[in-house]
Amino acid sequence: MPDQPSYFLKPPSSLAGNDDPIHRPRGCELMAFEGEIALVIGRRAYRVTPQDGWQHIAYVTAANDAGVYDLRHADRGSNLRSKGSDGFTPIGPRLLAAGRLDPAALHLRTWVNGELVQDDTTDTLLFPFGDLVADLSRLVTLEPGDVILTGTPAGASVVSPGDTIEVEVGDGNVSTGRLRNRIAGADHDLETWGAMPRADQAEREAAWGAAYEPEPVLDMRIEQGLRDIAVATLSAQLRKRGLAQTSIDGVHPTRPGDKMVGVAHTLRYLPLREDLFQRYGAGMNAQKRAIEELRPGQVLVMDARRDTTAGTLGDILALRALRRGAAGVVTDGALRDSAVVAELELPVYCGGAHPSVLGRRHVPWDTGIPIACGGALVQPGDLLVGDADGVVVVDPSLAEELIADSAEQESQERFITEQVRAGRPVDGLYPLGPDWQGPYEQWRARRREQGDTA
Repeated sequence: MPDQPSYFLKPPSSLAGNDDPIHRPRGCELMAFEGEIALVIGRRAYRVTPQDGWQHIAYVTAANDAGVYDLRHADRGSNLRSKGSDGFTPIGPRLLAAGRLDPAALHLRTWVNGELVQDDTTDTLLFPFGDLVADLSRLVTLEPGDVILTGTPAGASVVSPGDTIEVEVGDGNVSTGRLRNRIAGADHDLETWGAMPRADQAEREAAWGAAYEPEPVLDMRIEQGLRDIAVATLSAQLRKRGLAQTSIDGVHPTRPGDKMVGVAHTLRYLPLREDLFQRYGAGMNAQKRAIEELRPGQVLVMDARRDTTAGTLGDILALRALRRGAAGVVTDGALRDSAVVAELELPVYCGGAHPSVLGRRHVPWDTGIPIACGGALVQPGDLLVGDADGVVVVDPSLAEELIADSAEQESQERFITEQVRAGRPVDGLYPLGPDWQGPYEQWRARRREQGDTA
């Protein structure tokens, strides 16, 4: 939450009225709406106080602060092209006299295709209207006719050509009526001699807001394939490929019955230095950022230098990771609030338990970089697979062949187990030798006929 409001300018040519279409430029996918309360300045305001700010407002009306997130990169901060395009600021349809309104008792509602998506009142404003006028007027002279859009409540999201947005502002007695605008596609291609639209994961998440449903970070077929394989089998298959250093040593599950499969998101701790802790450890530090950066299906992997004499995660951040959709957490350091964390539906692997808070041994330093965790190199995007035996790191490019070969290995081991239970000696049987290859193939064929593909 910001300490103070910030602002950007929209050109007068962006103004539009009721029933005017909003044209989404070709090549853009993230056309967003924001229902807002608009304030129309009635008399010049320069260096006014917050207490007097409202007295300079003549009218209140509804507004749609439309924009395309695909062009935010072009004018980061100024939003000129992303929010200043022609027609991107519809206001209206009626002006309400500010002198007859209680600024703390206004009601804003927004509908998309008739469905109510924003519904809030001005008693939840971060910054009162008078404060906005006073703040701006410290340095900018506000003239009659200037319009201030005052921010949008939760529920703003993405719309497409054919969708209709309606915004209404009132106080229970009077209303602006519904400001209605339909989204249309532009009738021409965007010329190529300037910045072109582009959208990435961050922009999609920002544009869609709470309605955002990210694509899975891991193909479901790969995830299920790895989930069906024991970590011990994967470790053996990786060793056959010359990869003997993929186990994260010294970590144990808080819930031994859990299976963990996910994509690595990394966090690195460095040794404590008291003179740097305030700079790197306070506020929204790398530890908290790593939690808030998590996407569904990711595993937070922490490099704590195998130092288990201080906590690296506690119950609150573990709960937040779970709410972010994390597939698990791995730390070669210690876990705080271990009993509470063990009750969460979140696979967690740690080097031990310790009651200390952050700042005893570690400084959270950075995220999203290659790290060492339990003696294994982990890169962002690597696959992590864990069960009661521990955790292994898997190169995504090897996943499909590992799944196929591991399934064959486990099939052979089930056959071998049956033979050992029947009293057969292990010589030539384990591992499966040529004399047993024929009986194994017959056994496997019978299982297929019986419909058992396990």
